[in-house]
Amino acid sequence: MRKRKIPMRMCVGCRESKPKKELIRVVRSPEGEIHIDKRGKAPGRGAYICYSTDCLEKAMKHKSLERALNTKIDPQVFDTLKSELMDQHEL
Repeated sequence: MRKRKIPMRMCVGCRESKPKKELIRVVRSPEGEIHIDKRGKAPGRGAYICYSTDCLEKAMKHKSLERALNTKIDPQVFDTLKSELMDQHEL
């Protein structure tokens, strides 16, 4: 019996590689909207981040999320992402 390969992704905040299921995907849709992709299948450019606000803070500070998504991100979008991240973390 063959063992399934676990897809790994890198967090843009802490730069650690982790299994894809342990990370949240943040996506920039073709229309330019930035949001958390709960299913991991939304169309657009995606970046992965840990379920931690610390990683989001690091990504904001170093602008790594902006680089990964190839767009400038407004501060209110970061606030929305942080609140969504906290909601996701409670699940």
